[in-house]
This record gives sequence, C-alpha cells and structure tokens, in this order.
Amino acid sequence: MKKILAYIALAFISVSCVDLSIPPKNIVTSEDLLSNESGIDIYMARMYSNMPFEDFKYLAQWGFNFNGWLNSFGIEGTGEALDRDGICTTFTNEDTPYWSMAFTLIRDANFLIENLPAYKGSYPEPMYNHYLGEAYYVRATVFYAMARRFGGVPLVTNVINYPANQDDLEVPRSSEKDTWDQVAADYDKAIELMLPSSPKSGYSNKYVALAFKSEAMLYAGSVAKYNETVTGRLTGTGQKTGVRVIGFAPNEWQEASKKYFTEAYKAAKEVINSNLYSLYKKKWKANDPEAQYQNMIDMFSDISSPENIYVKQYTYPTLTHGFDAYNSPFIFRSPLSSGMCPTLDFLEQFDGFNHYADGTLKVTTGATNTQGDYILYDSPMDLFKNAEPRLRAYVIFPGDQFKGKEIEIRAGVYTGSTPIKPFFNDYSYASADNTYQKLDSYTKKPKTLYLSPREGSSQERVEADGFSMNAAGENGPFYDNGESCLTGLYLRKWLNPDPAAEIGEGKSDQPFILMRYGEVLLNMAEAAVELSLAGETSIDGSNLLDEATEAVNEIRERAGAKLLTNTLSSTNVGRDVVRKERRKELAFEQKTKWDLRRWRVQHYEGRNGLWGEEKNKDMYSNNTRYRFRGLYPFFSTKANKYFFDAHYQWISLKTFEYTIVDYYFAIPGNEVSKSKVIDQQPNR
Repeated sequence: MKKILAYIALAFISVSCVDLSIPPKNIVTSEDLLSNESGIDIYMARMYSNMPFEDFKYLAQWGFNFNGWLNSFGIEGTGEALDRDGICTTFTNEDTPYWSMAFTLIRDANFLIENLPAYKGSYPEPMYNHYLGEAYYVRATVFYAMARRFGGVPLVTNVINYPANQDDLEVPRSSEKDTWDQVAADYDKAIELMLPSSPKSGYSNKYVALAFKSEAMLYAGSVAKYNETVTGRLTGTGQKTGVRVIGFAPNEWQEASKKYFTEAYKAAKEVINSNLYSLYKKKWKANDPEAQYQNMIDMFSDISSPENIYVKQYTYPTLTHGFDAYNSPFIFRSPLSSGMCPTLDFLEQFDGFNHYADGTLKVTTGATNTQGDYILYDSPMDLFKNAEPRLRAYVIFPGDQFKGKEIEIRAGVYTGSTPIKPFFNDYSYASADNTYQKLDSYTKKPKTLYLSPREGSSQERVEADGFSMNAAGENGPFYDNGESCLTGLYLRKWLNPDPAAEIGEGKSDQPFILMRYGEVLLNMAEAAVELSLAGETSIDGSNLLDEATEAVNEIRERAGAKLLTNTLSSTNVGRDVVRKERRKELAFEQKTKWDLRRWRVQHYEGRNGLWGEEKNKDMYSNNTRYRFRGLYPFFSTKANKYFFDAHYQWISLKTFEYTIVDYYFAIPGNEVSKSKVIDQQPNR
C-alpha cells in the first residue's frame, strides 16, 4: 500500500510539474494576438473601442464615458444649440479627464510597435506595415486629443514595464511644441506605413491619417499663433520642471505656426489630389433648393457616400445609440426630447434672410427690433423661404415637415390689434430675464397674449375672432417645461427622418461621420489663408488664395449658398470668411467647440469673432459671461398671420462663462499631487 501511494504521489508530482509548464487556458499571450490576423483583429478592436472619437457616445461635459446617455452636442457654449439640462455648459473641462485612459491606449499602441516585429514573418509585408501604421495612427490621435486639452503632455513612446523604479515610471510633461511635433511625427509614420484603403471595415488607412493630420496641424498652427493675441500671452512653464508646458516661446511661435499650417495644407492637399473622395451630390441639382436640401439630408446616413473618409458605424440591435430618443421634437418624446435646440445666433450666419444694420435677423419694419411693427407672414415657413438648403437640412423650422408631420412650433397667440408693436423696448443682454410671461399683455386684463406653461391640460386655449387653438401648439415652447422647443427651432441633422423608425433609448443606429471630405477642403482653405497671412503665396505651385476660394465655393455650391464672387483676401476678413463657412458646414459634428478654442475667440476680448466673423460682442456678452437667443413665432388672431420675436433664451435661460485660463484644461489634481514631475498648468 505504501508503495502504491508513493507511486501515486510521484505520478501526481510529475503530472503537476508538466501541467504547471502549460500556460493557463484563460490567458491570452502576445503570440496568440500578434502572430495571426484573427488575433490582430482582436487587438485592433480593443484599441479602436477606446479611441477618443467624439461621436454619439461622447458628451462634452462628462468626457469619454462611452455610454451615449443624453448624447447631445453643440451645447457647450458654442452658440450652435441650447439644452434644458445641466449638460448645457461652457466647455471648460470634462468630468472624466482624458488622462489615465489615454495612457492605457498609448501603452497598447507602444506594445504593438515594439512586439509586432517579432512576428513579421506571419504577414505579407504590406499588411505587416499597415498594422504598424495603425499603432502609430492610434498613438498620434491620442496625443492629439490630449494636446488640445492640456498642451504639453508626457510623451510616453515606449512600453513602461511593471514593476519598475519610481524614476522609470515618472515621465514629465513635454513642452507644447514638442508635443505637437510628436503628433506630426506619429501621423507621418502612420501615413508612410498604412495602405491607401482600409483592409477591413473599421480600420483606418493612409488617407484617414492624412485627414486627421490636417485637422491636428491646423489646431497646432492656430495655438502657436493665436496664443499671442491673448492678453499677456497665453504661455508658461511648469513649477516642477521649468518646461514650457503651454504656449510657445517668443522666438519660436511664428516659425512653429507657419510650419504647422504648412503641414495642415500639405496633408489636406494630398487627400484632395488622391481623387478618392468628393462632396456628396447624389441628389443635388443646380437651382433646385428642394433637391439640395434632400441631398444634404441623405449625406449623413448614406454609408456609401464618396465624402465619407472615416465613419463610426452602428448596428441595431447590438451596437446602438439614443440620439433620436433625446433630441427629437417634443411630439416624438421617448423618453425625452428637445435635447438640441439651435439658436437664432447660429441661424443668423446663413444666407437667405433680411438683417438689421448690426447683422441680426430683421423681424420688424423698423431699424432695430425695438422699432416699427412686427413683419407678418401667412405661414411661419414664409420667413425661411429663401434660406440656404443646408440650413434647412440642419434645422427644423417652425411649420416644416419631419417624419411626415408638420412640426408646429408656436410661442403664443396674440389677440390684440394690428399693427403689432414690439413686445419689449429693451432686448439687450441685461434684459434677458424680461420674459413673455411677465408682460402686461399676459398678466393683466384685458388679456391679449396667451402662452402655455406646459403641455396637455395646462395649455391655454384661445377662443377669439373665430379662432380656437392652443396657445403653444404641439411643441411649445412651454415656458414651464424645458423639454419643449427652447429656442423656436429644432435640430434636424443626424436625426433619423424615416417615419417608420422607432424612437427610443438604444434604438438608433445612424452612423457618425468622424471625418469627411468637406472638412478636408475647409482645413486646406483655412491653412492656405493663414499661410498667405504669414507671407506665403504658394506652397506647391498653386496660388493659395485661389485654392482657398475654390474650396469654399465648392462647399457653398453644394449647400445652396451664394458663391464668393471675389478671391479671398490675405486679410483677417478673408480668414474669417473661411472660419464662418467652417462654422456653418461642420455644425453639430463635434468640431466647433475645438475651433473656438484654437482661434482663441471665446474669452470676452476676442468674443466678437465667436461666429467666425467680426460681430458686436456686447450684444450677447457681459465681461466673462454671455447668452444666446431664440426665434419665437406668435400667431395674431386679428391679422390671421404669424410674426416672430427675437429674444434671449426664453425657457431655462443659460448664462455661459469663459475666461482665458479655460483654453487649457487643468491637469487632474491627483496626477499632479502624487508626482514629482507632472506640472499643473502655470495659470492654475
């Protein structure tokens, strides 16, 4: 028996020793992942699922939580849109700072760069190079996302193995200049290695990298130049390291700015000259506003669009978002609505409207909106009959059609006599709290103004002169319900227009276009004008201003806007034409909040350029604070017509605030406090 037990014990020990030398079945090794295409697919999926792409799953206030809850954009103090919720705040930070998760993704990219060469023989050389290029593209994009938030960041370009000495783990912030140079270098390496077309769905390619490089270098050039326009110069060194972690040195900013704008221009031109992409014009027809409008509706859902350079795709029911559930008009509420209501300030940038001398929309017969009488219309849509088709594709106007229904938007009903004088004698920033429900015509008898605090049984009903109607109609605005139409306008862009499409949380699957050819044209145009301002006339033999003008006119023709009749000038006025076009074309695409930051126009002194052109900042600003306006339609029972009033946000009034220090986010406090070498921003 003792001998049997001994043999069993020996056998057990022997088997145990053999088993211990076999990797556990629940551990995935480098060889498993990097030696074959199936493993590489898994590795790429991990990286791309954590990329800092700002699509339907990103909310500016919350940062990269990748959950899509309440997904709305254009509500970050940009003036594009307003929202009832606390998520409608100025873009001065993110609740989840893009720091720790960024370095996790950088480590994944570095690991692939360092370890894939051991398995080079497993792939055809073009595919091997492409996979390496993907890693450089990922690292460039992460550094870019960090740089535009923080300026100089720790440039971790190799895998830091654990455990390690504390000194080996600590990487200080590099200068902002070195950080942007690293972004450029990584994109260049990706461009060199990657295939000209994506080998698989979801992968990137050479032209994706070029397009993103053009955007990143445009940001870098703007920061280098426009930090100098901020009072006192926006630059400084860290206390721990003495490194210039934000801004550029006095002797280097001009050269750096010119260099980055040149890189942006060249990258964009390479995409343009490839002839692989073009503006979406499948349904476009010259001199046909209806066709042009429908063309721009379709371009954001057509996955086969020749304009798409890089798209985040969704698939029902496994990978979805809730954009329609949170942002559809009030009558489609499920479970919320009205998450993005475009502002009058946004609308005023577009062609097709009459304006007062100060550039604001004309709603009365007088010289300002406090003079004369309200202009009357048979239908609310009459005000918009000459509007750019592009604007109509982005915004739902009062009385327009959506999902086969007329979208009734009405602020109230007026039963007083005609002609109708302006409701207020002061429409200034300071008077924003003077709302319609405080007017004598509403509060005193005889009552001539009817409004509705809420929907349903709370609606005020008007029975006058043969008319019988609810004061605020189906969609409001209801002055005591922030889920109705806050500004008199609804967002249309990105919403699913199919009447049969079910609206609900997690039931939307529209794709999100992260990069498209239209932006590349605008990147090139802006870089060209900036280079012209820096004294250049040509980079590659072409006239910079001619190219910029042609690019803007390509965009404007497709949009149904008036074409530029003169070549853009080498002045700030010429530059601002491109900026304004960018604000219009790329609205609600998670671009504007970054453009305002890189142009350095969101603080009070620069705010007259907030719209991409010179404008009276005092009209909507008060020192560090500013507000936006809505366009509110009313019905007159005496005239049997509609009129509009331009007023600061009537419901859930938002006051935004922005100062110079907000152009850079603060470094997470815990990262600074625990480190000997991580510097906080110099001005915090």
